[in-house]
Formats: sequence, structure tokens, C-alpha cells
Amino acid sequence: MSRRQIGSAGRDVVVLAGESANDRRILAAFIRAAHPELASSVALAEITDPVRLRRKVGADLATAASTLASKARGKARLKGGQLVGLVVHEDMDSGTGPDYDAARRTVSHALTRAAGAASSVYALAAAESEAWLLLFPRAFSLYRASWSIPAAWKGKDSGRRQNPKEDLAAVLLKPRFRESDGPEVAEIALRHGLLAKPEGTNRSHQDFVADISRWSVPAARSARR
Repeated sequence: MSRRQIGSAGRDVVVLAGESANDRRILAAFIRAAHPELASSVALAEITDPVRLRRKVGADLATAASTLASKARGKARLKGGQLVGLVVHEDMDSGTGPDYDAARRTVSHALTRAAGAASSVYALAAAESEAWLLLFPRAFSLYRASWSIPAAWKGKDSGRRQNPKEDLAAVLLKPRFRESDGPEVAEIALRHGLLAKPEGTNRSHQDFVADISRWSVPAARSARR
């Protein structure tokens, strides 16, 4: 995770990249919960380029990271400002452990180099972003009254679930849980203040919250003149 002073002349833009629009919306909700002052001080924007970083190394990784950063700068310019932060989501598709640590470290370093003067965070979700949502079981019932997370799942390490998306689809019926429900669950959890109170653990979520919480908040534009 790159930590630099965020803020300079012009409009400040933090760009989100992820595997899908659903993942980017979930990521935005978690940013707003983890660092509300930052979220209220910048424009959050998205790029839709697919993220495939964790299996890359060397020159391939450097090129992929550079491409994302370049697209992010372009998006910031379209928003009338400049890039001050880049947040990249990817599913680990397995739990935390040595492979997670290695991928997070390697990709984070590549993003730091590619982002240049902007800050960067690599949000590597174990095993999927739906595992982060499982830390907030009440949000599912708030979103759909017919849904209830099993008691045996609560207060556990959600990062140990290998297929949280499939697990949710198996128990949340009438209607069946779909991937597109994830952002809605995240948004309702944000509105009810649940995202600051996880029930259980997931080290990948904790790593992300710690990383984004370290970002400095841009100074007001009037104070920069």
C-alpha cells in the first residue's frame, strides 16, 4: 500500500478498479465506511478494465499495473481533475495464507510504482468480496426480510470459506442470492452503520481497512490557493 499526501491543485479523484461493477460498488461502500472523511473529500470514479494482477509477475505485472494507472489518470482527467488515489479490487479465490501475503505484497509494490504521485491500495479479498459481506450478517436480513445468515456462520473467520458466493446462494432463497445483490447488501450495511462493526474476522478485510485508513485527506481547495 502506497501512502502519500493526497491533495493538490484541481479536483481530487480516487479511481476504483475491480473484477466487475458489483465488486466496485461494494468497494466504494467499504471505502466510505472505513474513511468517511476521505470519501467526502474526493470524487470516486470507476474504470471498467478487467483486473487480472495476482497471477502476474515481473514485466507482465509491471505492464498491467501501468496500464491500470494510465487508465485511472485518464478517468480523473475526464472528471476535470487529477488522480490522487487508485484502489484495485481482486478476488483471491482462496483463503489468507502465504500465497495471499505474497500476492498482496508483490501487486501492492507494482501498483505503488505505477501510481507515481498518487496513493494506491490493493484490495485482495479472501476468498471473494462476498466473504467480506458475511462479516455483516444483519445487512442481509435488512435487505430482504426473508433472508437469514445461519447462526453457525456468524462470528467466524469468513476468509476460510472457499466459495462464499455459492454458499450464500445455497442458503439465501426466495429469491436466491445473486452476485448483483452484493452491492445492495453493502449499501444497506453502510446506511445502518454496520460496516464499522464486523461480526467475525477476515484478515483480507482488516488489511484493506488498515491500508485505506492511512490515506491523508485532501486539503480544501480554498486552502491550497
